[in-house]
Amino acid sequence: MIKKPVLNVGGLQRRWLRNTASVVLALGLVCVLAITASFAAYYYSTMQTDLTNRATATMEFFSSNLNQTYDGYYQTCMTYAQTYEGKDKIELQFLDSEANLMASSYGSWPGESPATPEIQQALSTRTVQAYVGNNPETGERIMAVSAPIVASSGEIVGVLRFVTSTRMVDGQVLLVLLTSGMVLLVVMAVVLVSSNYYLHSIMTPVAEITEKAKRIATGSYGVQINTHYKDEIGELAETINEMSSKIAQNEKMQAEFISQLSHELRTPLTVINGWSETLLADENMDADTRQGLKIISSEAKRLTEMVMELLDFTRMQDGRMTLAVEQTDIRGEFEDTVYMYGSRLSQEGIQLCYLDSDEDIPEIPCDPKRLRQVFLNILDNASKHGGEGKRIDASIHCEEDNVVIQIRDYGPGIPEDELPLVKKKFYKGSSSVRGTGIGLAVCDEIVEMHGGTLTLENAEGGGTLVTIRLPMAH
Repeated sequence: MIKKPVLNVGGLQRRWLRNTASVVLALGLVCVLAITASFAAYYYSTMQTDLTNRATATMEFFSSNLNQTYDGYYQTCMTYAQTYEGKDKIELQFLDSEANLMASSYGSWPGESPATPEIQQALSTRTVQAYVGNNPETGERIMAVSAPIVASSGEIVGVLRFVTSTRMVDGQVLLVLLTSGMVLLVVMAVVLVSSNYYLHSIMTPVAEITEKAKRIATGSYGVQINTHYKDEIGELAETINEMSSKIAQNEKMQAEFISQLSHELRTPLTVINGWSETLLADENMDADTRQGLKIISSEAKRLTEMVMELLDFTRMQDGRMTLAVEQTDIRGEFEDTVYMYGSRLSQEGIQLCYLDSDEDIPEIPCDPKRLRQVFLNILDNASKHGGEGKRIDASIHCEEDNVVIQIRDYGPGIPEDELPLVKKKFYKGSSSVRGTGIGLAVCDEIVEMHGGTLTLENAEGGGTLVTIRLPMAH
């Protein structure tokens, strides 16, 4: 089953949605507030204009007919208030010149005198004044318009006042606000859905490109990105595909060159090794010549080992490395390698300590030659890089369903920043020791082919600890 690339929702997608949504939301809120304010101003203006027109007309009517006594004026106010046709929605009040309530369309008993500020303003300015706010007595939100009643003599005899609740207007304004808010929510939902769809159309190929680029970075050269887009993303994918193909081609040419060169070197190295051993068998050779031949033989063998490493590396690169698996006494193979290499290390002044145990270690399915190659390579690295500690520990034991082999040196260890890289091909790090830098890469590949793991870490107290875990059942 092909694993689909995982989308990075927390990166570009989150920033895009956050920025887009915030801008749209801000603009939407501004529009909602502007629409609501416009409707509120229109409704209140219309309502105030209506009350003002009513107050002006009524004021003019009373002012032109003030030719009666106070009792007659009072009775006229009472009659007009009680017969007012719009009293189910608007209250008509008559006040005297002291702002005391005389009559109201809400009943024969007028009630308490109102105390809104537009009444005194109408009395002092002799003009129609309006008030929008809370009723001081009830707390209800109202709109009131007061008009002075002026006699022909110029005397203000009272004030007529129209007052009504703004509940219906406030309800209309609230309805406009809720409607605008709902429209904004719908717009936001459409923006988010469309943006999410658009982003997925971008992030899906980007995720695939990222996943394939990571595979190329880890050595899977030649991997191709499948994309049907003809835009900038398609161009990026084509560029990476071309880069991957060229790197794969170069890697193939490099591997073929190394393989051919290694094969060509094996023949003269075999001749050099053979003749050096033959010449060393001559007992009549002087000491200087014998010492020179020993150096030639030692360096030829070292070069042969490097050539074999290169051959194994090229086999590993093109998938030709195979295992000859058989049931093997892994303890015996490891002990033979330790004892054989121990005698060589003792000549260099390095003590190889085998930490033996009475634990029963069963035979496991493996390729004994390949594993012996791994053991020798790790022991050789321990002597090269940790030989100054003059001691190497080796042990083998069982843990659950694995055979665990550990080799530790007492040298300076590996810098922490280099630990994740030491198993990469051609990596030598800060070490000044000669070598190709592919030995551990080959060892890691062999162990992985057995279904096991090879790990390197800095041991407590100094030195490097190499741990090989091999499953008991392959």
